Amino acid sequence: MPDKPILNADEWRIADPDRPSEQLSREQLLEMYYFARLAREVEERLVVLFRQSKVIGGLYRSLGQEGESVATAYALERRDAVLPLIRNMGALMTMGVRPIEIFRQYMARGTSNSRGRDLNIHIVHLPDADADEPVIVGPISMLGDSIPVAAGIAMGARMRGRPRVAMAWIGDGATSTGAFHEGMNFAAVQKIPLVVVAEDNKYAYSKPIARQMAIRRIDERAASYGIAHELVDGNDMLAVYDAARVMVERARAGEGAQLLGVDTMRMQGHAQHDDARYVPKALLDAWTAKDPLRQFRGVLNDRGAAHDRELDDIDKMAKDYAAREAEAAASEPLPDPASVVRGVYADDPYTVPKLEFVRSPFAGSPGLKTRPTPEAVAGDDT
Repeated sequence: MPDKPILNADEWRIADPDRPSEQLSREQLLEMYYFARLAREVEERLVVLFRQSKVIGGLYRSLGQEGESVATAYALERRDAVLPLIRNMGALMTMGVRPIEIFRQYMARGTSNSRGRDLNIHIVHLPDADADEPVIVGPISMLGDSIPVAAGIAMGARMRGRPRVAMAWIGDGATSTGAFHEGMNFAAVQKIPLVVVAEDNKYAYSKPIARQMAIRRIDERAASYGIAHELVDGNDMLAVYDAARVMVERARAGEGAQLLGVDTMRMQGHAQHDDARYVPKALLDAWTAKDPLRQFRGVLNDRGAAHDRELDDIDKMAKDYAAREAEAAASEPLPDPASVVRGVYADDPYTVPKLEFVRSPFAGSPGLKTRPTPEAVAGDDT
């Protein structure tokens, strides 16, 4: 069957001007797809490295959740703050974190963000005041504690007169912690520009969500704080983007904290060591059919925004890029034992976490502008 023709200008748009996604250009839609595919390919490459015993510690996948991570982060501006958890690789790719930073961290290289002192995506980026870069604070192992930290980041930015929104992701299990509730209540009372993405991915390790909370919808957590909330299909990238964009704009306009619930599915175990035998096969089969990347390809095809050959090219671009970045990171040294006493005192620049950022091959969102050509990205090892 021949590919559908690519439509010109705005011909491919659906007729619903109230949806923020209707303002996205064709290049921006392709960029969203690219980020989701890149997140999956980075993790697929990490699986290979894990099986080769090159990953130090555990490996946590976001398989099936890439779409909601990308779509929520895509609603942000470049200088906003993000606090991803272990299944939000898509958010890091969307904010421009170079994939080599992820591979360095997972392989505990001395060149990594933590200098080999921490693992997986426990990364931090504290930009200079005038830098066009996001604040990034990686997962806090005491799940739930990232919410009061996110509230503090956003409140501090407001006190300094900076229009920064903080976005934090949280799993269903972590919404049952005291720190989550304290942080959410504080953010609500202080009208802090914070958007929390609460992920109902069906299991907290092996505990199903029905044994964690009596409410039927995870976004109903927000009702007790008196803040705006909504639940969306987490595997529908445009629905997620629409809801997230509205909430980010409300938060930036001074309307306070917002909570977005996403209905999705963790398609593998808690980590690579967990075979998830406790998950019914029928449940996995049902969510496999709703894979976010497959669904988004269908949307792009149906609208005439892209054909399969073009999307296949993006798949290959992302796969090749992830492979090159993994190979480069694997060639770098482990931490120098002589550096063990570095980073102890605050005045040592060794302790200032910095990440390298890259631009995607596409046009970018309003907050993520000035992208180079695909050829420039494919050949960029700086």
